[in-house]
Order: sequence, then C-alpha cells, then structure tokens
Amino acid sequence: MKLWRDLRSVLVPFVTAQPKQLVLGAALAALTVLMGMALLGLSGWFITATALAGLNAATAIRFDVFMPSAGIRLLALGRTASRYGERLVTHDATFGVLAALRERLFRGWAQPGAARQLLARPSRLLFRLTADIDALEAFYLRMLVPAGAALAAAMLAGVVLGAMSAWMGIVLALWLLAAGWGIAIVTAARARPAAVRRAQAMEALRARAVDLVAGQTELVMAGRIDAQRESLAAADRHLAQADMRLNQLESSAGAAYGIAGTLTLVGVLLAVGALAGEGAIGAPGAALALLVALTAMEPFAALRRGALEAGRAWLAGRRLAPRMAMPDAKAPAQFGEDETALRLHDVHTAHNGSRVLALDGVSLTVARGERIALIGPSGAGKSTLLSVITGDIAPQTGAVHVQAHCLLTQRTELFQDSLRDNLRLADPAANDARLLAALWATGLAQDVRAMHGGLDTRLGEGGLGLSGGQSRRLALARLLLRDVPVWLLDEPTEALDTATAHDVLQRLHAQAKGRALVIATHLRREAALADRLICMQQGRITADLVRGTPAFDAALSALRPD
Repeated sequence: MKLWRDLRSVLVPFVTAQPKQLVLGAALAALTVLMGMALLGLSGWFITATALAGLNAATAIRFDVFMPSAGIRLLALGRTASRYGERLVTHDATFGVLAALRERLFRGWAQPGAARQLLARPSRLLFRLTADIDALEAFYLRMLVPAGAALAAAMLAGVVLGAMSAWMGIVLALWLLAAGWGIAIVTAARARPAAVRRAQAMEALRARAVDLVAGQTELVMAGRIDAQRESLAAADRHLAQADMRLNQLESSAGAAYGIAGTLTLVGVLLAVGALAGEGAIGAPGAALALLVALTAMEPFAALRRGALEAGRAWLAGRRLAPRMAMPDAKAPAQFGEDETALRLHDVHTAHNGSRVLALDGVSLTVARGERIALIGPSGAGKSTLLSVITGDIAPQTGAVHVQAHCLLTQRTELFQDSLRDNLRLADPAANDARLLAALWATGLAQDVRAMHGGLDTRLGEGGLGLSGGQSRRLALARLLLRDVPVWLLDEPTEALDTATAHDVLQRLHAQAKGRALVIATHLRREAALADRLICMQQGRITADLVRGTPAFDAALSALRPD
C-alpha cells in the first residue's frame, strides 16, 4: 500500500497524459510479438507439411502451397510494419508523457518557497527534472509494454496448443505466466537495493564532478581540492559496485529465462510426442507446437531490463511524488474598473527557520497606474514584500490580492540560447516584429542589428557576449513583452553606470504608462519615478509619503545618490 501511495501521484498523470497513444503503442508491441510467433510457427508447419506432401505425387499435386506462403509473406511484412509503428508510437508517446510530467513538476514547484529551494539545492532539483523524470519511462517502455506483449504471447501459445489439447494449452499458458512474470518479480526485488544505490551514486557523482569543475579555484584556495577528488572517486566506486551487482543479477535472470525456456520446450516436446503417438496430431502440427513453444518465453525475457530498472523508477517516483500533486488552482483577484491593482491586508510572515517576523502587519494598497517605491535600510523587508506579492513566500496570516504581474529582479537571467529565444521566454508567441519593437523601446535594437546573427545571435552561458547594460536592456525588453497591469522591480538599475541607468529608467518610465509600478530600491534615481514613497523598517511600514509634500522630498534626498 505504501508503494502504491508513493507512486500513485506519478503513475496516474503518466497514464492519463496520452492514454490513446500509450494503449496503441502497447497494442502494436503485442501485435509484433504475436506476428513473430505466428510467422515462425506457420513457417515450421509449412516446411514440414510440404516435405510430407512431397513424399507422394498425388498428395503433392493437391497440396496448396499458395495460401500458407501468402500468409508467411503477410506476417513477415506485417511484423516489420508493426515493429516500426510500435517503436514510433511508444517512443513518441513516452517523450510526450515525459514532457507533460516535466511541465507538471514545474507547476508543482511554482509554489511559495520553491525559488529559494531551487537556489539552495539547484543540482538536486535539476536531477529531479532530468534523470528522475527520464527514469519513469521504465514503467512504460520496460515494464508495461513488455508485460502486455508477454501476456499476449502466453495467450497465443495457450490457444494454439489448446486447439490440439485443452489441458496442454491451459498448463502451458499458466506455466509461461508463472515462470516469466515470477522471474521478473524476483529479479526486481533483488535488484531494487542495487538500483537505488546506483541512482544515488550517479546523482552524487554528477554533483561532485560539477562542484570540482566549477569550484576548482575556491577548492584550491581552501585546500580542499584533494578531498573533493577523493569524494568524486568514492562516488565512482559506489557506482561501479552497484553496476557490478546489477550485471550479476542480469546474468542470473538471463540464465533463469534460458532454463525456463528449455523446460518449456522439453515439456511441450514430451506432450506433442504423446499426442502424435496417439494419432491426435500429425507432424506439421507437432512442428507448429514446438516452434510456438520455442518463442513463447522470449517476450518474457524482455522483462529482464525492466526488472533491473524498477528500483530506480520506484525511487524516482518517490522523489517526485511530493511535487507532482497539482497545486490548488486559485481564482485570480477580480477588480472592477475603479478598483486597485494591488492590496495587502495585515500580512505577517517569517523566513524558514526564523522566529523573527520579516513582515509584521503590513497593509498596502496600490491603485491602477500608480507608482510606489519601497525604501528603507537593508533587511527592512523590501525584497520580502515583493516575494509575498509574487507568491514566492506564503504569508502566515493576512491577505494578498494582486492582478497579473511580472517581476524584474536584480539579476538578469539569460540563457545559453539565441537572443530571440531569450526574449520569447516572456511571450512564446511573439513574432520578430514585436521582438524588434521591444528592443527599439529599450534602446537595444541598433546593437542587435549590428550583431552578425541579429536575433539569431547566440549568447553564452549567463548571457555571455552582452555587456551589463545590454543585458539589463534585454531584461527590460522581456518585461515589455509581458502585457500585465503590474510591474514589480527589485533595484532595476543596480550595478549599472549612471548614464546607462538613467537611460533605462527613462525608457521604463515611458513604457510603464497605465501600469502600476512597485519598486524596491535604495537609490534616488529609481525612487524618483514614484508617486509615493513607502518607508519600511524592521518589516513594518513606518511612513507613506506622497509626491509634492516636504516629507516626500526629504526622504527622496536622503536616499543614495547616483
């Protein structure tokens, strides 16, 4: 029961993502197995019957060679076509399902605190998104599909031999299911500890290798480079030991299936020999029965790979299950024409592991098109307030209502991809004309036109190839592509030179017409965009200052100049 509870939240969306394609793929796999068995059995029957018919001239003349030969050709061509279709459909369905699961996992991560967890343990969460999701394909490709094909093979063998002798068909089908599935189940149980150790060792090996390569300078300075290399070698040894154990189990499973196949053939040989001695079947029928029995165990042997990977898939399912449950859908806040864009009422929250309130009774209302700046010393709660608004941090008490919004953080997150695709993160449907319009609005269009590849110019990791000012302008262009009524800005021009910062702010001011702006800042140039200054201290709002008042001018003058 516990195993099912662990896997249910993963298996249910796996099966329901593309049910028709998954069923079609499994059906084609079973059809391929059945055609292969029928092809071999019919060929053996035809060769034997032809040889016997040739012993007598009259029998040879009456013997119909065309129908069996046509059936053999049909089965041969059909098996090739079904094999191709099975590979195409099963793999396409699997890739589609895995993509849907990754999207579901992303949605599961899109909950309060998820971004901070990602920053704290990026390698572990990346492993969940890649290796663990990939491991789930074993449920379908390595277990469900081969198990279904093996069931079809057992049924076909039982029907063929059952037509000769009912008891022989029933016994054979039951033996095939008991032996074939039994070996797989036993192998899976024995392989599970090693498969789990292998998955854990692989994760440790990747993480330590990345740490060694990316942090070698820091490791050398701290005198830990040798220790890191030894840690990497230890992970590699654990991986090798797990691989050795799995290889041993695979060999044992192969030997078990070989023995089971031999016993099946011997048993059927004795049975058909007895039937032939009684005159119940002829030589062609005996050949058909023997060849069908010869191939009946092969589909079960395909379960061996799935049995070895079952432990890894089970571990992946347990790891992913807590985040695979879809978050409860929250209805978006509804605002009338005269209502506000943002409203917080008596919000209290604290960071994980801390008893000190990061926000203590914060209430704030921002009207449509209004611009406010959150000011105060470091640690006053400005960034925390933005995180509560975006939903990255859940308030312990209080209420938050906000229209559709977009956050521009202090860091410019760019990826090793083209300029076009970096921009389309904000709007995947945007055409080149819209992308260029956003670039013109941010003053980056001329720079992009001067690049050899234009919008196709590829950036390096982290946006390598652009200056700091260009990266910030690209982030601003991405912001413009998000047509939302609320923009949240966290120190948008930090680390930019004065000229670039003022240009970015002027363009931001021009493009933000009609939108509500919430800017967390300690810089005078950024706060100067605001209609109101919200002063914060120790997680509380201590003052709400309106433009045009002496207090507003005094607070603005007290901020850090350019």
